[in-house]
Amino acid sequence: MTVRVRFAPSPTGMFHVGGARSALQNWIYAKQQGGVFVLRIEDTDAARNKPEWTEGILSALDWIGISRGSYEGPYFQSANAGEHRAAAARLYESGRAYYCDCTREDVQARTGSQYQGYDGYHRDRGLGPGPGHALRFRTPDEGATVVIDLIRGEPTFENKLIEDFVIARGDGSPVFLLANVVDDMTMGITHVIRAEEHLPNTPKQQLLWEALGVKPPIWAHVPVVVNEKRQKLSKRRDKVALEAYRDEGYLASAMRNYLMLLGWAPSGDREIVPWSVIEDEFRLDEVNLSSAFFDEKKLRAFNGEYIRALPVAEFVDACQPWLTGTDTIAPPPWQPEEFDADAFAAVAPLAQTRIAVLSEIVPNVDFLFLASPLIDEAAWTKTMKDGSAELLDDAVAAFEALESWDAESLKSTLEAVGAERGLKLGKTQAPVRVAVTGRTVGLPLFESLEVLGRERTLTRIRAARLRLV
Repeated sequence: MTVRVRFAPSPTGMFHVGGARSALQNWIYAKQQGGVFVLRIEDTDAARNKPEWTEGILSALDWIGISRGSYEGPYFQSANAGEHRAAAARLYESGRAYYCDCTREDVQARTGSQYQGYDGYHRDRGLGPGPGHALRFRTPDEGATVVIDLIRGEPTFENKLIEDFVIARGDGSPVFLLANVVDDMTMGITHVIRAEEHLPNTPKQQLLWEALGVKPPIWAHVPVVVNEKRQKLSKRRDKVALEAYRDEGYLASAMRNYLMLLGWAPSGDREIVPWSVIEDEFRLDEVNLSSAFFDEKKLRAFNGEYIRALPVAEFVDACQPWLTGTDTIAPPPWQPEEFDADAFAAVAPLAQTRIAVLSEIVPNVDFLFLASPLIDEAAWTKTMKDGSAELLDDAVAAFEALESWDAESLKSTLEAVGAERGLKLGKTQAPVRVAVTGRTVGLPLFESLEVLGRERTLTRIRAARLRLV
């Protein structure tokens, strides 16, 4: 038997990080088993679907390494509408489903039966199809439905506690529960790997598989992803869009490594490992049952480690969207002609050790490419105290006299300027840093001044001095 797994997102919004984790888990399992990964776009919610959301799904999968052409699909659920209706008809004709015209108020008015929710009122009343007549599945009264789950063992559900659930609406359109089952059957899906939030629907889906005469798939329900308050990640409350992390400058390699750690861990006391190790070691039956905490701070730390591990040339290339403002990235504060690739290459090794996401490269290097620095007024107020004007005068004079404009000479010169005033280097260089870069923190000062050059450095210090008059 060829293993066939599917990832079936809906094109109704940005790509959820929890969905990205499910996609990766399905992808790896298929590769391990020599199977097939199927992408199905569940697009039957016409009111909320947008073509750009479908493209967003495809591009997000590309980004995390599930590239177009390497999987089967994408298929679209809407294209299978005829099969959905045919399956509903077969279930009715075989007696496994019946029509019901009860309203929600009718169902709520009747209580005290053995059923949860709907009490089977129309089971044997012989109501036929018609406007407003929903089709309900006839759940067995006795026995239990056992779900074979690679993570959770064999969850068992008493059939008498499962209501006769709707499989087609009053207008004849099948509900998602039935459509999902029919699509999986049509596509020959053998394993369904998804979040545990879908587990309550699984016995209903399994009953549908069996009623339609097809062996159910093997299930695997992975733990739900939660925030720091142990609440399920929500689009309305939490930062969950994979695209947002991509556009902020998270590396795909860091993101997919971190996502795979949500509920699972590689062997040994390690978390940052090559992707090939994850592909080799991941096992569904080793996934934890407890909820998986999506820790953005930890992801950020992960990303910083991945950035620092890049060869410098790759780091320079990775920063280009933020430096040039290409694609959907916000444009930098300088004009394209002001950007100096050689200057950036000179400071890139320094910047690489100081940023956690690629978008942080802009405030670290903007002073190199702007005619004048962007002054942080809070930093200016904090730094430019009594005596700063005189200190800047002395720095200008000392720097003007330098024969060699290099980091070591600049450092020793400014150190001497501070010593004459009884100041340590940290106190001495703070006003100079703000004057030249506009900030109190950033790249190493003297290496930055070396790249900026004598003329631009002196011009900025003089301008700061005039502001202190």
